[in-house]
Amino acid sequence: AVVLAAGATRPRDLPVEGRGLAGVQFAMDFLGANTKSLLDSQLQDGQYISAAGKKVIVIGGGDTGTDCIATSIRHGATSVINLELMDPPPAKRAANNPWPQWPRVFRVDYGHAEAKYRYGADPRTYNVLTKRFIGDADGKLTGVEIVNVRFEGGKMVEVPGSARVLEADMVLLAMGFLGPEATLAEGLNLDRDARSNFKVGTRLAVG
Repeated sequence: AVVLAAGATRPRDLPVEGRGLAGVQFAMDFLGANTKSLLDSQLQDGQYISAAGKKVIVIGGGDTGTDCIATSIRHGATSVINLELMDPPPAKRAANNPWPQWPRVFRVDYGHAEAKYRYGADPRTYNVLTKRFIGDADGKLTGVEIVNVRFEGGKMVEVPGSARVLEADMVLLAMGFLGPEATLAEGLNLDRDARSNFKVGTRLAVG
């Protein structure tokens, strides 16, 4: 038997105006370089993306977003804001989230707690959509335009008059992953589905 446990490693991008500005990074590029430099030299080699003295915005939540928040704080970021598109989770299980499903409830993870201790407030802002990244004449990130949204009948609607610009020197994209890297599937001649995951047949299970 062959067990494929590659995980999802291809990050979800945010293709809005200004995406190519210097300072907009994938979360795992930021976290991966930090971990390698930390293990190699306790960050003394400078081979990582520093958040020191920067206004950081993390787009997306989950474990990756939390790690970005905490790492930015430990680098010495001036501020850290965490933007999330969806509604804040309820304090208790909702009726459509019964046991034994994973409880989708509001949690305070270590990064959120560190941000509250450092800056005096939980870093998360919910129900906001990123419209564009703003930069200077040198192509460096200076801000993020966002707008509040609400969900009506399953559709996302922008709230009139809620658009605003947040100052930012660094944006970390932590919006989840699209599937495993193509290298493994190509090397083993595996079929993939529309979401780029390995197709599972009667004789193949993905762990």
